[in-house]
Amino acid sequence: MGSLSSPVDSTKPFNPIDPTELVVESSLVTNFIAEYYQTLEHRPVQPDVTPGFLTVQLPSEAPLASESVESILQDVYDKILPGLTHWQSPNFHAYFPITCSNAGLLGEMLCSGLNVVGFAWSASPAATELEQVVVDWMGKMMGLPQGLLFSGGGGGVLQGSTCEAVVCTLAAARDRALERVGDDMFNKLVVYCSDQTHFSLKKGSKLVGIRPANVKAIKTTKNNEYGLCPTDLRDLVASDVKAGFIPIYLCGTIGTTAFGAVDPIRELGKVAREFNMWFHVDAAYAGSACICPEFRNYMDGVELVDSFSTNPHKWLLSNMDCCFLWLSDPKRLINSLAAEANYLEGGNETMVDYKDWQIAVSRRFRAIKLWMVIRRYGITNLMSHIRSDVSMAKRFEELMLSDRRFEVVFPRKFSLVCFKLRGNKDDVPESVDEDCGLSRDSELTRELMASVNSSGKAFLSGVTIGSLFFIRCAIGATLTEDRHIEGLWKLIQEKADEICVDHDLEFRV
Repeated sequence: MGSLSSPVDSTKPFNPIDPTELVVESSLVTNFIAEYYQTLEHRPVQPDVTPGFLTVQLPSEAPLASESVESILQDVYDKILPGLTHWQSPNFHAYFPITCSNAGLLGEMLCSGLNVVGFAWSASPAATELEQVVVDWMGKMMGLPQGLLFSGGGGGVLQGSTCEAVVCTLAAARDRALERVGDDMFNKLVVYCSDQTHFSLKKGSKLVGIRPANVKAIKTTKNNEYGLCPTDLRDLVASDVKAGFIPIYLCGTIGTTAFGAVDPIRELGKVAREFNMWFHVDAAYAGSACICPEFRNYMDGVELVDSFSTNPHKWLLSNMDCCFLWLSDPKRLINSLAAEANYLEGGNETMVDYKDWQIAVSRRFRAIKLWMVIRRYGITNLMSHIRSDVSMAKRFEELMLSDRRFEVVFPRKFSLVCFKLRGNKDDVPESVDEDCGLSRDSELTRELMASVNSSGKAFLSGVTIGSLFFIRCAIGATLTEDRHIEGLWKLIQEKADEICVDHDLEFRV
């Protein structure tokens, strides 16, 4: 590195990859992370900071001279950690979990340390082939049909997120339709989903040029457990076709964000085939549960899909970022995303070039992380991890049902419990489907969530649907144990007691 000096010893030349320094400095970072996890449950889950808190603590200019790792880590401890929302806290129950593990972290270290870019087989053969192996491993673990696996004529790829998977499959569906109807019909292309589908579908549709008005979300109801009704879908698509529109894409969900609801995959698949639509299933959260046989009934009909995605970083101990995308006909995806340049020549035509399976050309060696996690823990332990979280969620649901002040607003399917505080003594549940201002129950429930979150002892998230606001408790952080669930329930009861006193509410026990 020329005449630059080492940041550790000025008498030595600058060497950014010095194996000796790496051993010492990586040990400092590893010890820092280990101590962080040891103290994590005692930290406020959400920070009590104001906008700009960090900016005023840091210099406005980057340093000219090198600084020690010890000094940098001290600033992380003093300035960064106090401003973090601690997603790995055992008391984090908002959104959906983003799991981690020792094996996931070690896999990330290998991924970053080897730092290869496997955009083509020739660019890093082992990276490409390991990804193909891991994709089939995971598909078999979940019980996916052979037609979605490399070994059965399909195939898969590791993306960074569900949004990336959705964009890629939307592009393939768009181009498949335009081949049939011609480019002049672009503004007639229509995408279908339910009102519970994740907003990444709308974002992805924008990115591939679909008009916002042509992304049609079908209203779901409590009668159908907030799943997309196949009859309503068929009626809308038939009406659109009659009006001259071109249905191109249907998104079903296994484990919606608000409720954890499941769409009827088989019946939706039949409608998709009837109208020649690309059928994608988003199982970002709940797909990992399907490694357990008792949850595979939710995938009934998955042999009818064109693509299927799930995120092991949500629930399968694999650390961010990691999204599996399987396809029944990978050539359709490749036809839309492939791009060539003469400096990329020299590959092997019989092997996969993953640059043609994703948005970007460059890509991380994510497969080694999944390979590490699956090998280190094995399928048996991974299933136990899922079942433990579901068991804790079941226990939390039972506690809710035992207290007349609370109502579980949707039957639990996985490890997500949705509940609200009641604003009256009666046992008459409120309607979720009303389109008016928030009800009294909802206002009280929002107050309850704010009180729990402001305590710093837990973090919950909420959803508003119609006149109803309810709290989501997603159980699945790697470090969460039964005692944390008992502590959460005690905290919720205490805050509910305060609200009942403040609002003069009375309930028969």
